[in-house]
Amino acid sequence: MNSSSPLATAAALSLLLCATAEAMSIGDAVPDFARTGLSGSKVTLSGLRGKVVLLNFWATWCAPCREEMPAFSRWQRTYGARGLQIIGVSMDDEPGSVTQMLAQHPVSYPIVMGDAKLAASFGGVLGLPLSYLIDAQGRVVARFQGEANLPRMEATLKELLSRQHH
Repeated sequence: MNSSSPLATAAALSLLLCATAEAMSIGDAVPDFARTGLSGSKVTLSGLRGKVVLLNFWATWCAPCREEMPAFSRWQRTYGARGLQIIGVSMDDEPGSVTQMLAQHPVSYPIVMGDAKLAASFGGVLGLPLSYLIDAQGRVVARFQGEANLPRMEATLKELLSRQHH
């Protein structure tokens, strides 16, 4: 078997992701990370303290992930001035397919490349999409696994933003 096959890569990745700590829970402080976004800008989670963050783990091959991205773009445009920052974390193996997809379906928020180490720091990413809603203090307020209920997610987001003090 060719060890560079996508199947072997997926199997190795799933082993790494499964052998991690518990998934993050409500109230947990999120780990910091610094990544360069696909647009070239630096994205650090700690640099977003004071903002509400929607951290979305996704992949180009995940249909439900692609379906929620237009809503996330709309939310970024609508609520950005009120303190929202959405960050997309692509779990694709390489940025080429991500860049290609974003050229056809641009988003209004930064996209960074994720990897097994980043996934592990969040307790593993065992299914996509996976989104964390993070408060201004850097704590998990809500976790959305699998195909999201976008109206419920938006309601949670609006409630959190309304509690923000600017």
